[in-house]
Amino acid sequence: MEFVPRFEGYRKKVEESFARQGFMTLINAKLVDVNPGFCEIHIPYDRSLTQQHGFFHAGIIGTVADTAAGYASFSLMEEQSTVLTVEYKLNLVAPGDGELLIGRSNVIKNGRTLKICRSDVFVVKNGEEKLCAAAQLTVMELRKRSDG
Repeated sequence: MEFVPRFEGYRKKVEESFARQGFMTLINAKLVDVNPGFCEIHIPYDRSLTQQHGFFHAGIIGTVADTAAGYASFSLMEEQSTVLTVEYKLNLVAPGDGELLIGRSNVIKNGRTLKICRSDVFVVKNGEEKLCAAAQLTVMELRKRSDG
């Protein structure tokens, strides 16, 4: 699907919002790409992000799926709007065993208030991408209210 952003500065708005997220800094996440209705985020391997077997923790996998969907949706929102996740379903299909986690999300329904997204999370090991999780998310656009 091709989407048209509601204003020209959508990319800058997404980048600035991402930069304000302390948790993204903590886990060394990088905003790699954003286009209308699409976002890609990378998280390099760090032992502090793992579970007991040394794989990326499911919480980090869910985080990248959620954050990528939020920014894919945010890219289509009005200039003064903000974004919140309403719910998501995450299926872990393979261990997060690798050097890099990649979250890619696409908006599949751009409703007036609710946006539905599909996020795929890949783990890269020895230069090869492997799907490790798939998620469906509902994201809400919060519009600035005018008082007058």
